Amino acid sequence: MALEPGDPAPDFTLADQHGDNVTLSDFRGTNVVLYFYPKADTPGCTAQACSVRDHRDEYADAHATVIGVSPDQVNKIAKFDDKYDLRFPLLADVEHKVAEAYGVWAEKSMYGRKYMGNERSTFVIDPDGKVKAVLRKVKPAEHDELVLNALAE
Repeated sequence: MALEPGDPAPDFTLADQHGDNVTLSDFRGTNVVLYFYPKADTPGCTAQACSVRDHRDEYADAHATVIGVSPDQVNKIAKFDDKYDLRFPLLADVEHKVAEAYGVWAEKSMYGRKYMGNERSTFVIDPDGKVKAVLRKVKPAEHDELVLNALAE
């Protein structure tokens, strides 16, 4: 079942790049931009993460916390964070339970090979923990503009 605007955002706890647990419901009272990306330190994911980093002030002005989620191990997202000085939470969804709860764990295809992975999708969650906007299959270059517009609505 796909999440739609108005649905409660499924709560979860995952380890971040520092090995600390992060729980979505701890962010109640603020906007959350929960974005799922396929794999740390790949070209599209790096462009998206660095753009989020570079728009930090605009997210702060929108009273939003940005959280990235991938199926990578903690050590891999820690290296990704260090390499690009991202300074926002990246979460390790190794068992892809959160991706499944949000309906973004999907069959993908590259060079004729089929595999399962995160669909690049973003959920804007309001201060009450409800889904405000769903942005599916977002292009990294368009991500921040689309998300910031959704936050402004």
